[in-house]
Amino acid sequence: MAGVNNRVKSTNDIELKDRLVAINRVTKVTKGGRTFSFAAIVVVGNEDGIVGWGLGKAGEVTTAIAKGVEAAKKNLIKVPILKGTVPHEQIARFGGSEVMLRPAAPGTGVKAGGAMRAVLESVGVTDVLAKSKGSSNPHNLVKATIEALGELRDAYTVAQNRGISMEKVFKG
Repeated sequence: MAGVNNRVKSTNDIELKDRLVAINRVTKVTKGGRTFSFAAIVVVGNEDGIVGWGLGKAGEVTTAIAKGVEAAKKNLIKVPILKGTVPHEQIARFGGSEVMLRPAAPGTGVKAGGAMRAVLESVGVTDVLAKSKGSSNPHNLVKATIEALGELRDAYTVAQNRGISMEKVFKG
């Protein structure tokens, strides 16, 4: 599961920017007629390795977005970023969506679409090649992208977990 050991504990000293990924008008049919409300998927991040997502539902769009931002602040994860890109290739699935993240050379930019782009820009990745397969449902794409980012490890963490030197990590 993404972010099991890289959760962010406190959000007090972090300046987070929020991005609206999708807004959806939903209808509840009752005996008295139809009741409309809104569901908003929001991604927050400090553009320096911290990102989270949230879902807010309310009768008004602004309230739904505010609830989504509060929910996103509650499940932040720390992501290793190496020279503006991801440290290694990573594939993750959530529901019917599958995402693939691949490191890119400086100057490439964020080659990703829609929901994936919002997550990658919020975390602070500037160069990445990303591909989504399967469902393009924004809910599942955001969750799959967050899961892929949560599974990323930098060389220092790998060396520390294995109890070996950095030279041995690079030699294989």
